[in-house]
Amino acid sequence: MTLPVALSGHDVIGQAKTGTGKTLGFGLPIIDRVRVSADVDAGRCTAAELTTGPQALVVVPTRELCTQVTNDLQTAGKVRNVRVLAIYGGRAYEPQVEALQQGVDVVVGTPGRLLDLARQHKLDLSSVRILVLDEADEMLDLGFLPDVEKIMTMLPTRRQAMLFSATMPGQVISLARRYMTQPTHIRATAPDDTGATVAAVKQFAFRAHSMDKVETVSRILQAEGRSLAMIFCRTKRTAADVSDQLTQRGFAAGAVHGDLGQGAREQALRAFRNGKVDVLVCTDVAARGIDVEGVTHVINYQCPEDEKTYLHRIGRTGRAGASGTAVTLVDWDDVPRWGLINKALDLGLADPEETYSTSPHLFELLNIAPGTKGVLPRADRTRAGLGAEQIEDLGEPGGRGRPAARGESRDGGRGAGRGESRRPAAAVEAPAAPAEERPRRERQRRRTRGAGAAEAVVEATVVETAVVEAAAAGTGVVETPVVEPAGRVGRGGRPAPPSPQQRQ
Repeated sequence: MTLPVALSGHDVIGQAKTGTGKTLGFGLPIIDRVRVSADVDAGRCTAAELTTGPQALVVVPTRELCTQVTNDLQTAGKVRNVRVLAIYGGRAYEPQVEALQQGVDVVVGTPGRLLDLARQHKLDLSSVRILVLDEADEMLDLGFLPDVEKIMTMLPTRRQAMLFSATMPGQVISLARRYMTQPTHIRATAPDDTGATVAAVKQFAFRAHSMDKVETVSRILQAEGRSLAMIFCRTKRTAADVSDQLTQRGFAAGAVHGDLGQGAREQALRAFRNGKVDVLVCTDVAARGIDVEGVTHVINYQCPEDEKTYLHRIGRTGRAGASGTAVTLVDWDDVPRWGLINKALDLGLADPEETYSTSPHLFELLNIAPGTKGVLPRADRTRAGLGAEQIEDLGEPGGRGRPAARGESRDGGRGAGRGESRRPAAAVEAPAAPAEERPRRERQRRRTRGAGAAEAVVEATVVETAVVEAAAAGTGVVETPVVEPAGRVGRGGRPAPPSPQQRQ
């Protein structure tokens, strides 16, 4: 439905359910309309019309979605040799700037890094003829709207604009009216699929206790026919904790959340796509647009914030006509929130049944074998695990790759312990001289006040300098003259305190 309108150069607002091919809905028109060297050979354009700057710009909300869209466009544009570049944060600037200088046709990026490079005049947007906002409503939720508007002001006035998303709130429509010219709103739905969610996804909701959730999830992950599974949490701490607990129970689990460096996030996603990890625990950064084949189960470990987040979470399964299972574990505190989600989407799951890890109806509904425990049997631990996937050094700004261990400095060395002085390396490594070779310091310690303090400091400095020089020359003992401080001398040779006139 989108291709005829987009190929003709008209503005498009595309709305369809998750997993229905929105990426190629805008990707194929981009690949067809950009001018490359093959068009010169075919006579469709002249060599003067070719440019080294990007001709198409795709703006996405998350880094993971940026890499996925880039890979899809590179695959589709391989025959025409379309140059596609991903620009997003968490990576070093230099490789991205070098790639821009060599010339690109399509740029896919996140708003922050795109705006940074454009302000530094490293990214030239004057040749952009096609603009795409993918998952536009998510950019509004993440607060990217000001950045997106600034990017739009840098683009040429005459351009084609396309917005794509599964949910289209009123703010997106108002954005379209401001920056688009008579857009065609295309909403694609199957005739027999009237609900807001994909009909091929079986949905379940259980009221579960937070202390029993990991045990319940461990049993769900051993259901019959389960292949890859994604577990969604609301907070980064919960995602990291659930991933660690499932790993201890024998599951090949990885985590994707905002506290991880970009290298670790891409490592977990690569391991998940390659099958080395079959359980991906993540926050909502992975709920948008991530397309991995073979995801059969999606588990909402914590109730989503609203119905839009719920739609995008469960949309990671049941993609491209496949079937899937979505399970939501609702805390007692989240029952009112779940009631609003159920009412908005008309799911028919208004009153989740109280469920524990040993409840018989859990085993029956999700096809879990009776007697299944919360620890994966050793015979079923066939996945290579997250450690089998190499972590890539991305040159992350600020050294945000591997977090330093406790007591370890950023440069990889061990820091000073408690009560241990942080001395320079040279001072630590210098060997101590034997006792008999050390020069004997003939230093008179004098307590001075007033005018005599400066002379005493000079005396101590002279004595120490002489001792060091004598030690270097091997001359042994150094005789140091006694330097008498200037001024009045009191009892015992000590300087007398200053008189009242001197104080004034």
